[in-house]
Amino acid sequence: MPQLALYTFGVLKSPLADASPLTREFYDIGGTVYQTISRHPGYIAHAEPAGDDRGKLFGADWGAWGEFTVPTWYDKGRTPETTALAATLSLWTDVRPAFDAIYTGMHRKALNRRYDWFERTGHPNYVFWWVSDDAIPTWQDGVSRLEYLQDGDPAPHAFTFHHSFTPEGAPSGKGVGAGAGTPS
Repeated sequence: MPQLALYTFGVLKSPLADASPLTREFYDIGGTVYQTISRHPGYIAHAEPAGDDRGKLFGADWGAWGEFTVPTWYDKGRTPETTALAATLSLWTDVRPAFDAIYTGMHRKALNRRYDWFERTGHPNYVFWWVSDDAIPTWQDGVSRLEYLQDGDPAPHAFTFHHSFTPEGAPSGKGVGAGAGTPS
């Protein structure tokens, strides 16, 4: 059975290492939100760095998820002191469970505050695509598809909630959650 890959990317207003209250709040909420999402029906797995690389993005060992990379439009730092981004890469059983996890509960509350933490870049901040049940998507897969959405319309290999596709590549009708906004 195919699995749904989801890549999210957002540019933070301040570096992850910033000691400001907003950055600390983002971290505090983020950890709890991710724990809640990982228990949501339909959630399968997400990319995590190995061992001592927790909290590190660039240069971390991400195992089968591949080398960490970012869209070409990200123009902030890449060191632990200057990195100002949040990115996720996860697997789901289908679009509806992902939508429900993102637009309900704690994640919905955090999503309502996204502009406290994230810049409004004008770029897409998430993308879906289907993978076979034995495949692990890579960070580069997510970046390539997100960049595709920047320049093109949703397609079976890069789509959104509003313009989703079945695993066979057919449009899935009206989409899920039309008018719900975009996750970050």
